[in-house]
Amino acid sequence: MTVLGLASCDLDAPTLSTLDESTMFSTYALAEAEVMSVNVSFGETNSYRGRYLPYYGLNNDVEVGNSPDLTKSNDGGKYDLWTFNTLPTNSQMNTDNNAYAMFYQGVERANLAIKGIRQYGDVAKNKDMAHLLGEALTLRAVLYNDLIKAWGDVPARFEPNSNENIYLPRTNKDIIYKQLLADLKEAEDLCYWPNENSITKTTERVNKAFVKGLRARLALYAGGYALRGDGYRRSNDPDLAPEKMYQIAKEECEAIINAGHNKLGSFEENFRKLCQDNVTAGGESLWEIPFSAGRGRVLYTWGIKHQAKDQYTQQAQGGTNGPIAYLFYDYDEKDLRRDITCIPYEWSKELVNGNAHVTFRAINKWCFGKLRYEWMNRIVTSTNDDGVNFQYMRLADVYLMAAEAENELGNTAAAWNYMKPVLDRVLPAEKVAALQAKYTASKEAFREGIYDQRALEFAGESLRKIDLVRWGIIDEKMAQAKVKLKALQERTGAYEGLPNTVYINNAEDANNIQMYGFNRGEDDPSIISTLGEWEKKNWFVSSDKPTLEDSYIDGLYTVQPSTHCLWPIWQTFIDKSNNMLNNNGNLGQL
Repeated sequence: MTVLGLASCDLDAPTLSTLDESTMFSTYALAEAEVMSVNVSFGETNSYRGRYLPYYGLNNDVEVGNSPDLTKSNDGGKYDLWTFNTLPTNSQMNTDNNAYAMFYQGVERANLAIKGIRQYGDVAKNKDMAHLLGEALTLRAVLYNDLIKAWGDVPARFEPNSNENIYLPRTNKDIIYKQLLADLKEAEDLCYWPNENSITKTTERVNKAFVKGLRARLALYAGGYALRGDGYRRSNDPDLAPEKMYQIAKEECEAIINAGHNKLGSFEENFRKLCQDNVTAGGESLWEIPFSAGRGRVLYTWGIKHQAKDQYTQQAQGGTNGPIAYLFYDYDEKDLRRDITCIPYEWSKELVNGNAHVTFRAINKWCFGKLRYEWMNRIVTSTNDDGVNFQYMRLADVYLMAAEAENELGNTAAAWNYMKPVLDRVLPAEKVAALQAKYTASKEAFREGIYDQRALEFAGESLRKIDLVRWGIIDEKMAQAKVKLKALQERTGAYEGLPNTVYINNAEDANNIQMYGFNRGEDDPSIISTLGEWEKKNWFVSSDKPTLEDSYIDGLYTVQPSTHCLWPIWQTFIDKSNNMLNNNGNLGQL
C-alpha cells in the first residue's frame, strides 16, 4: 500500500524547492510524486485518519457512535459531533491541525500539481501525464466533496496560495459544485480505465471508472437538498436542477457498468479483500484512500471490537462506531448482508493460551462486521493504526445510483435492472422477485426501495447521513428512528415476538461462531438444552428493566437534524481569517 509517512518525492530525489518547476512537472516520475503527495494529507493524524472518518456522518438511522447517551457530558466533545449540536469550539476539532486544515493542505498540493502539469506536462502528447492531471483534478474533487458535506459553504481555492488569495470568504457551494463537475468531466477524458495502463492496476490510484462515479455522486449531491444560508432546500441555480443532475448521474453510472472494467463479486468477498490489502483493480472497489501499514484507523473505528491483543491482532481496538440497535432486525433473515454487517459480539479481554473467545456485547453496542481483524493476513504493528484502506466507492454504489437516477427520470422498469444485480447476490430468487413486485409498482415505491436498500447495502460505510440530507428526509427518518427504537425497547410492532435470551458458543475460531436466539422462533427448549456451556444473555430485558435505555433513544439527536446537519468552521480558523470567515447563516441559526 502507499506509504503516507514519507515525503512526497522519492527519498533520493531533490525536493520541489530545489528543482525548477519546468523540470519537476515535465518529468513523469517527479510529477507523479507531487500528485501522490496529496495522499499524505489524507493520512495526517487529525485528518481523515483520526477525525473525519471516525466522526463525520454520525448519527443517522443506521450508524451511531457506540453508544449515544445524553448523560455523556465528559467524552471530550465526541458526543456533540454526533448529535447535530456541534460548537465551533469543539475540543476534538478546534485545533490548527484538524481535518478542515488538512483538507486544504491537500487542496493546495493538488492545485500546485494541476498548475504545474498544465504548464509543463505536455498532456496533449503524453497520455501518462494527462492521466496525472486527471488524477490531481479528481483528488481535489474528493477533498472538496468532503469539505462541502461537513462544512457546507467553504472557501473556494482552485489556484495555488498567493498574497492575493490567502484570505478568502466562504463561497456558495453551488459555485464549487459546478467547478467540480466541470473538473471531473475533464478528468474522465484524461484518465485510464482500471487495468488499461500500469498506473491503474491498483485501487489506490484514480481511474476513469472512479472519476465517473464521483461525478455521478457529486451530481446527486448538487441536485439534492442541503442546508443553506436561508434554510434547508434544493439549489435555485437552474444549472443544478434535479433533472439535469439525475441525467448526469444516469449517464456516468451506465457508462461505468457498460464498460465492464469492474465486476461485482460476492458481498463478503469485497470486504475480505479490503481487509487483506488486496488492491488489485477490476473488482468491486473503484477507489480507496490509501493508508500504509502503520497508518489509518479504519478497523479501529469501523471494525469488530477486540478487547485484547489476541490470536487475530496485536491491537486491542475496534467497535468505536456501530449499527443502530434495530438495524439487524431490519434485514430479511435470508439477507446475506445482515450477518456480515451487524455483529452482536466482541472478542474477549481474557486470553487462554493467547486466544480470545467471542462474547456478547449489548443491544446498544453492536459492531459493524464488514471490516474484521480476523480477515487480515498480517499483524497490526501500531497501537491505534491498522493500515487498512478506506473504500471510498464501490461498484454497488454505481448500480444503485444508476437505479435511483433512472427512476427519478421516469424509467422505473429500467431502474430495476440496476437494482437487481445488487440484490441477486444477497437474497434468494423468490425474495428478489417479491421486491421487484413491490418496488416497481410506482415511481414513489421505487424511491422508497432506494431509501431502504442503500441503508442495508452501505451501513457502516459513512454514506447514509449525506443520503438523508440530499433526499430531504433527514428529519423524517431520524424521528422515525426514535419511534423504531422505542418499539424495539418494548418489543412491539415489527419487533414483537423476538426472544429475550440469546446464546453464543464462545468460539475462539472466527470460522466457527454460532449464535441462537436472534430470530423469531429461536426459543425452542429442546434446542436450548443442547447448547451446553454456551454463553447466554438477556438481550431486551434484564432485572425487569429494558436493556435499551431511554438515554440511548433520546441521545440519537438533540436538535433538529436538517438545520444542524453541518459542522461549524472551527473557531481557530475564524480567529485567523482576517474577518473573512464566520458561521452566520450556515448552521440554520438564522
